[in-house]
Amino acid sequence: MKIFFASLAVLLLTCSLASAQQSPPMTATGTIGGKTLSIKYGAPSVRGRQIFGEGGRISQDPNYPVWRAGANPATLFHTDANLQIGDLNVPKGDYSFYVLLKDPDAWQLIINKQVGQWGLEYDPAQDLGRVKMTMTKPPALIEQLKYVISSDGPKSGKIQLEWENHIATVHVVAK
Repeated sequence: MKIFFASLAVLLLTCSLASAQQSPPMTATGTIGGKTLSIKYGAPSVRGRQIFGEGGRISQDPNYPVWRAGANPATLFHTDANLQIGDLNVPKGDYSFYVLLKDPDAWQLIINKQVGQWGLEYDPAQDLGRVKMTMTKPPALIEQLKYVISSDGPKSGKIQLEWENHIATVHVVAK
């Protein structure tokens, strides 16, 4: 009987580790205007599935067309600087990212004041605001979700979300 329970425990642990690795935790970090910005997110992979659009994996989430911008816990954004993201003023601090996917060619980044929640727990009353994203197509399918924070001037840069057949970008200015 002890062997049975030990074997069961090993099997359950192996299964939970395998499923957890399907969307491993990742962090993107960058410096804009001498200040650090970071994004902590679960990085799902396409794995042969349709992700976006009608019938896609994201359309099955209860908050659709709002997406948690990652997998598992809500995507966490931290800034050491007061920022302007697009036309939105964002005070230094911690936020969650969501993305409004209503129009497949015109996504909106949602910056939400609630942090620490599971990704499917979205409260629109906590939105700081929404910013239009610039959409482009990658030259090839992007298998795993990736965020990039890059500087393109002394106090400016961009946050870029890349996944499947989409690249969505917002302009950032450190104040």
